[in-house]
Amino acid sequence: MTDIPKGYIKKKSVTVPFGYELSNIQGYLAPISSQLEELNKTLHSIYNKEASLREGAMLLSEKTGRKISHVSLKTYLDKDLWLIFPEEYVTDDNGEFVLTKSGKPKKKSGRPKNKPGAKKRYNYSKTHQRKLALARKQKELKKAEQRVQNKKERLKKEKELLKKVTAPPKSKQSRVVSEEELQTTTDSLQEAIKDSKVIFHPNEGPQTDFLAASEKDVLYGGAAGGGKSYAMLVDPLRYAHKKAHRALILRRSMPELREMIDKSRELYPLAFPGAKFREVEKLWNFPSGAKVEFGFLERDADVYRYQGQAYSWIGFDEITHLPTEFSWNYLASRLRTTDSDIQTYLRCTANPGGVGSHWVKKRYIDPHEHNKSFKGKDGLTRKFIPAKLADNPYLAEDGIYEQMLNSLPPTQRRQLLEGNWDVSEGAAFTEFDPNVHIITPFEIPIGWERTKGIDYGYASESCCLWGTLDINDGTLIIYRELYRKGLTGQDLGTIITEKELEDPFSVPGVLDTAAWSKTGTTGPTVGESLVRAGHKLRRADKNRIQGKIQIHEYLKVRESGRPKLQVFNSCPNLIRELQSIPLSKTNPDDVDPHASEHAYDALRYMIMSRPRVLNPFQRIRDLKREMYAPSDTTFGY
Repeated sequence: MTDIPKGYIKKKSVTVPFGYELSNIQGYLAPISSQLEELNKTLHSIYNKEASLREGAMLLSEKTGRKISHVSLKTYLDKDLWLIFPEEYVTDDNGEFVLTKSGKPKKKSGRPKNKPGAKKRYNYSKTHQRKLALARKQKELKKAEQRVQNKKERLKKEKELLKKVTAPPKSKQSRVVSEEELQTTTDSLQEAIKDSKVIFHPNEGPQTDFLAASEKDVLYGGAAGGGKSYAMLVDPLRYAHKKAHRALILRRSMPELREMIDKSRELYPLAFPGAKFREVEKLWNFPSGAKVEFGFLERDADVYRYQGQAYSWIGFDEITHLPTEFSWNYLASRLRTTDSDIQTYLRCTANPGGVGSHWVKKRYIDPHEHNKSFKGKDGLTRKFIPAKLADNPYLAEDGIYEQMLNSLPPTQRRQLLEGNWDVSEGAAFTEFDPNVHIITPFEIPIGWERTKGIDYGYASESCCLWGTLDINDGTLIIYRELYRKGLTGQDLGTIITEKELEDPFSVPGVLDTAAWSKTGTTGPTVGESLVRAGHKLRRADKNRIQGKIQIHEYLKVRESGRPKLQVFNSCPNLIRELQSIPLSKTNPDDVDPHASEHAYDALRYMIMSRPRVLNPFQRIRDLKREMYAPSDTTFGY
């Protein structure tokens, strides 16, 4: 037994040194022979440089089950430490130790530092060095195995590509090589594939960008001859080797669809030998079980033919032929797949112009920079990829097609040759000039007469326009608009009331006669709901031909240089419709009834109500009459 050293007394607790334990006799330590024996063995191995301090401490802790650090282990060394760790002591230029006053070598101050540029070295034992060497060899072996695996995969891909390219026409092997597959192979194989008989290779630029786009909803549009329709036929083939893939290609009418079907007959059997076309269903069946269906949408109601169907790819060629985005939004709800390896896509192409040009421009072109991905209000990622004739070398090279486009009328030439979306084909109101008819809002004098026109719709937009008459020359100024769908009669009345709080009095006006119709119901109509809400309304004159003529009259510029109709620039929907609404194909004296015309109809109703400037005194008399009108006409009070 031995006394407990004073340095080990710590307040109420005692730190017992390694190899000892507290004795039953207070104030004494009892040795643990097994621990001391292992300690001596470890110290001998350190003396003989068979193990480092860290290795010795780790092995001693494992053998005895009692933890000891390499710093604590170092305190047990009873030989001259400078003989075991000479690098920790100061030496002179001759390599001799520098001695202290006690005659022992002087230890270096601070932590030992490595030489500049030298790696940190540890005093590992020979056994541990062998372990490190083995670990390095295993790491090198894994890298070599990975390189071999990568070469095997690359070789497998090259074999599959060669198999596709060299497959005979009558075989059932897919012969479609994607741009991504082509880019991942060697340069020599790329050249070999390009030199072979290629069925289809995308033109560099927009056509390649369209086929490689990762966004959910993409429009490839612009000038005629950009290779849009052919790209629309090729894009659905990206998953034609998957059984769960089902694609739908649409046009507006069956005759337009026939041209695409004829092109698919040339392409699909060569790309996928064994593919069969079923004429009645207008459906391609591929050897994998994948399907590509052709359809058309002459009316919005035709979209319900696809109710309950599921498609992993939906495309519409010349989407500006759709008058509204209702059909396209409905088809987006049919986009789904059960195969997690298949990505779902919406794809469409278009030339500027057409009855649906306004909503296509609003959905794809106006929100963001061209060729840049963006997220729409519905959460779908979108992109607009513009195309021009120069992007198709097969049509642009000889200049004949360009010469034909140059011979078109100015509006069509700018649309089809330049890909300009800011001009409208067959616009009904060509005299509408933004520089003349659009003005900056100003505060309307309280004495000016005001009126409003309302076109009601629930599934489609309801539009209410407020107008005022300039007391000086009778110019009708549209100063406010409401343009919103999904409103009931009560909702519409509440919103109109809130907006008219800015006006000095309730504004009288006219309402679409359909809103007063009681066909099939005995309840209150929309017109009655608006009247109950306090709005002074009467039935509108719906003569379409005369209404259009009157709008032409109001758009004329008078001798004073001012037209009879002007619009605040805070009314974007009315401005858009007056700029883009096309003429009817069956009646040139009317606008296209399938186009977006809600603001146009509200304006037509307002103008057909014959608004006029009233004498100020007459207006005061009318206000007094309204203010003091008796509640009971019989008794007069």
